[in-house]
Amino acid sequence: MKLPRSYYNLLSFIGTTIAGISLFMILYLFAVSFFFERTSSYLGLFIYIIVPVFMVFGLILIPLGMSIEIRKRKKKGKEYLQKAWPVIDLNISRYRNAIIIFSIGSLFFLFLTGVGSYEAFHYTESVEFCGKLCHEVMEPEYVAYQNSSHSRVACVDCHVGSGADWYMRSKLSGLRQVYAVLTDNFSRPIETPVKDLRPARETCEECHWPLKFYERRLRHSKHYLTDSLNTELNISMQMKIGPTHSALGLTEGIHWHINPDVKIEYISRNDDRENIPWVKYTNLADKTVTIYEDIREPLKQVNIESSVTREMDCIDCHNRPSHHYLTPQEFVDNAIASGVIPQDLPFIKKIAMDLFIEPFERSDTALVVIENHINEFYKSYNSLNKELLTNKIDNAINGLQEGFSTNIFPEMGVSWDEYPDHIGHKTYNGCFRCHSDNHVSKEGQTISKDCNLCHTIVMQGRVGEESIAFVNDSLEFIHPVDIEGVWKEELCMECHRYLY
Repeated sequence: MKLPRSYYNLLSFIGTTIAGISLFMILYLFAVSFFFERTSSYLGLFIYIIVPVFMVFGLILIPLGMSIEIRKRKKKGKEYLQKAWPVIDLNISRYRNAIIIFSIGSLFFLFLTGVGSYEAFHYTESVEFCGKLCHEVMEPEYVAYQNSSHSRVACVDCHVGSGADWYMRSKLSGLRQVYAVLTDNFSRPIETPVKDLRPARETCEECHWPLKFYERRLRHSKHYLTDSLNTELNISMQMKIGPTHSALGLTEGIHWHINPDVKIEYISRNDDRENIPWVKYTNLADKTVTIYEDIREPLKQVNIESSVTREMDCIDCHNRPSHHYLTPQEFVDNAIASGVIPQDLPFIKKIAMDLFIEPFERSDTALVVIENHINEFYKSYNSLNKELLTNKIDNAINGLQEGFSTNIFPEMGVSWDEYPDHIGHKTYNGCFRCHSDNHVSKEGQTISKDCNLCHTIVMQGRVGEESIAFVNDSLEFIHPVDIEGVWKEELCMECHRYLY
């Protein structure tokens, strides 16, 4: 098939070859993904982003080569000497062929572009793209997300949300992040993008309706001591997430903080929102305003005036809704409670806690150390039948390795200690950031530290020896280890975070 003479040049040939091979690769990879149901994140990357770029590059080379060839012929005076534009005569076969190829090719290319753009958009919005493409960087977040209550919610639904403006922001930010990954210029661990997060009212509240929270709920927890029997402790608490009756709305309970008639603002000493020395409460119904300041370390007036106040929303407490890393105490207790780690394996809780006192530098090293440490401990433990003990030891090793692998990522510097969870107050400051008895107003009002504001204990104690409260009564907390009332004066995190 004859084509215009200007097409016959090396650059156009190269462009045709690149475009043809790219088109073949797109069709082939698409067929592989369609018929064989391959789900590799890199397959989608090549189909919808990388290979199409090469195809477009090849197509650009074709007219570029033709243009250069025409200019060369003009200089030589062999063709188009007197004319500024080439003459297209459809009576000449080579021009007719070129028009047919161009028209059909353009329609086909536009169709591929439309389909490819649509698929590329959805691919870049997929969980697979977010979690697997940059494997080393996103592995901790992706693993934690898969084990969260939001594992069926796409990443973009929370991190981007609806609307073109936030979509463009996310893509521009993504380009910067891709460059950082390619140049290996990113922090380990990655800082939480506190400032760049979309307001919770535009994301969380698309599913969670604040005005329709239910009344109080019962929460039951199991914990295990570090003695030879791994003694089980049970505690049940009535969590006051809402009022005593759902008809009362948000008039009381934990979720009172987002009552539409209430506005709570605060100033954080640092960007991580861990230290909150100034709180402003506004009753929107009667317009009264109360300001609470930390009497231990109050902010200077000049700092208050220059600081940006933040209005409290869901994320101020639920700051790790999909990427929560359990502490060693939590994931070991969960594994024992679920039977993954045998409870009747002597001292297994103590061994596990000893293992995670010091941080590991590499994951593979940690898995070997876990196995060797447990085997070494029970090698000299001869009080039980060795054959019976062997299976339990293997189960314990597997359980601890799994708990480590899903919560601690040494290569990225990620662990429970790097990303505080603001729910509760056991391992992190959480509620005590404000509810500390140290935030006092000029009128003498205090943001109370009273435990019963948020929950009441209705059952606690060692298994089989639990104390149980009557309906509408509560029990005073008894620390499982006698520390002589220190827990009443000090913050829980002083031990549970720093003294493992």
